Amino acid sequence: MISSDMILAAGEAANPLLPNWWEVLVTAVGFIVLVYVVTKFIAPAFEKSYQDRVAAIEGGLEKAEAAQNEANELLAQYKAQLLEARTEANGIREEARNEGAAILADLKEKAASESARITEQAHTQIEAERVAAVASLRNEVGTLATSLASKIVGEALNDDERSARVVDRFLADLETQQNAGASN
Repeated sequence: MISSDMILAAGEAANPLLPNWWEVLVTAVGFIVLVYVVTKFIAPAFEKSYQDRVAAIEGGLEKAEAAQNEANELLAQYKAQLLEARTEANGIREEARNEGAAILADLKEKAASESARITEQAHTQIEAERVAAVASLRNEVGTLATSLASKIVGEALNDDERSARVVDRFLADLETQQNAGASN
C-alpha cells in the first residue's frame, strides 16, 4: 500500500505545529473586523448606556438631595410656624386670663356697690318706716293718753295745744324711763 511518497506528501501538509498562513490571514482579518465593529458600534452603545445610567443615578441622587433639602426647609418652616402659633396661643391665653380677671374684679366691684346700695336703701326704708311708726304711735299714744287723762281728770281735753303738751310730756317721761332702764 501506502507508498512512502504519499506519507511524505501527507506529512508536509498535516504538520500541526506549522500554521496555515491562509487561516491565520482569514482569522486576523475576521478579528480586525470584529474589533472594528465592537469599537465602532457596540462599545459606544455600552458607553452611552453606562453614561445614561450614571447620569440617572447622579440625577436621582441630586434630586434626592434637593428633595431632602426642601423637606428640611419645610420642616424648619413648620417648626417655626408651630413655635409662633404656640407663642401666639400663650399670648391669647394670658390675655384671656387678664381679661377674665378684670371682668371678675369689675363684677365683684359692681356686686359690692349694688349690695351697698341695696343695704343703704333698706336702711333708709327702715328708718322711714321707723319714723312713720313712731309718728303713728305718738298719735295713738297721744289719743289714748288724752282719753285716759280726760277720764282721770274728769274734764275733756279737747284743746289740741294742751293735748299736744300733755302727750309730749308723757312721751318724754317714757323715753327717760326707757333710757334709765337700758343703762341699768
